[in-house]
Amino acid sequence: MSSTATPTSGTRATATTAAATGGPARSPLQGWLAVLAVTLGIFSIVTTEILPIGLLTAIGADFGISDGTAGLMMTTPGILAAVAAPTVTLATARIDRRLMLCAFVLLLALANVLAAVAPAYWLVLLSRVMVGVTVGGFWSIGAGLAERLVRPESARRATAVIFSAVPLGSVLGVPAGTFIGDLAGWRTAFLVMGALTVGVFALTALATPALPPGRPTRPHELRAMVRSTHTRFALVMTFLVVLAHFGAYTYVTPFLERVTHLTSPGLITVFLLTYGAAGIAGNFLGGALVTRRPRATIGTAAALIAGATLLLPLLGRGEIGALALLIVWGIAYGAVPVSLQTWFAKSAPAAPEAASVLFTASFQATISLGALTGGVVLDSTSPSTVMALGGATAILVALTAWLHHARRLDRPQRS
Repeated sequence: MSSTATPTSGTRATATTAAATGGPARSPLQGWLAVLAVTLGIFSIVTTEILPIGLLTAIGADFGISDGTAGLMMTTPGILAAVAAPTVTLATARIDRRLMLCAFVLLLALANVLAAVAPAYWLVLLSRVMVGVTVGGFWSIGAGLAERLVRPESARRATAVIFSAVPLGSVLGVPAGTFIGDLAGWRTAFLVMGALTVGVFALTALATPALPPGRPTRPHELRAMVRSTHTRFALVMTFLVVLAHFGAYTYVTPFLERVTHLTSPGLITVFLLTYGAAGIAGNFLGGALVTRRPRATIGTAAALIAGATLLLPLLGRGEIGALALLIVWGIAYGAVPVSLQTWFAKSAPAAPEAASVLFTASFQATISLGALTGGVVLDSTSPSTVMALGGATAILVALTAWLHHARRLDRPQRS
């Protein structure tokens, strides 16, 4: 995601609203400290949400459950986030946004600590419920706050800083969690995240100014967005591409262990870190292209995801082939969130919080469905089949996006 998710007109409108509802912090330094707090909050959320991917087999072995059942740790937050995004945003519409941000970060810290000390798997899943509520609530509120924290001329740069937390969390979350888990056990990885989140809570409480609620998001705005043809098409594309990605990527560690035969945990960490670094490049590349050609950008990204996942069972049996395809996959998926967020923002430029709510809900719901579907397939077949099904779904995204893009290009010629 990048600053392109917020149109210039929306920036001016939101800046005006901000002035009437608390405005930016009293000094530039305070404003940027608050931006840093929101950025670290999103970083902590993204890292915590995807942390189990690299620890999946270790957690499953500790509790004596299959990899597919362990995948419920990815399914649970997505379901709760999808429900929490609209519910929490609407229910807390008149509460100071600073107070809500602090509450969500504190809940995330408690969730990490609970996972670290849980004696039974159901308590781990309970902690993931808490993560889901945090994802849905914090993201829906925090994604559009940059323009209320800094001066109007710095709003786009502040938005870019906040959204950079998404690829950074993806880069560091899985490999860092895997690395810590290899050194000191998977529980230590969650405990470290809990300690980090406590620090983020302190920074949020100290650096974020009072943020009285602006114009509250209303249910009819969400209903109007869903009735829009552009929004419906964006929802379909979100469903397919996120299903393809998370249905496969949630189980990339079992694939690297069983198919590529990476026996060294440190080597798996290196592979995942390389994938994440490629994702950062894809994020900025997608951000540069999506404002001009959103459908073509998503179509190209989906085609690359399809190629990488379909070829992994064939070329991913060797280390070089697997690493090369993970790089392609990382670049491709890195462009997906920024493209989808931009699409939703353009469909409702006058209601940025409503657009964030709908985007968060659809994205998170599909993460849970993808992880669940992939887990069922993994337990009944093999990691290679999971990759192949992810690739087949990504092909549908690429064909749909490119056909829609071509149809729009043809229309001026016919008229």
